[in-house]
Amino acid sequence: MSLDRADVEKIAHLARLALSESETERYALDLSNILGLVEAMGAVDTAGVTPMAHPLHMAQRLRADEPTEPDQRALFQSIAPLTEEGLYLVPRVIE
Repeated sequence: MSLDRADVEKIAHLARLALSESETERYALDLSNILGLVEAMGAVDTAGVTPMAHPLHMAQRLRADEPTEPDQRALFQSIAPLTEEGLYLVPRVIE
């Protein structure tokens, strides 16, 4: 896909950018090259390629999912102004 000068001017207007004449021509060429690269990447057959979450084969070290503090929910809710069925009640802010 190739962008011309009018396309770049329209994009610049929508983005509220002020471009000079030389910048408009340069951006038209740069954006056309980028879109050409995206088209070329889209044409590659990736049917047998498994998707990856990360380009490097690494495993993330995770800590054990264990509580580090005691459950104090009952204590905190005992000093709260209003609670109901384990939930804190707050005044309505949206009408």
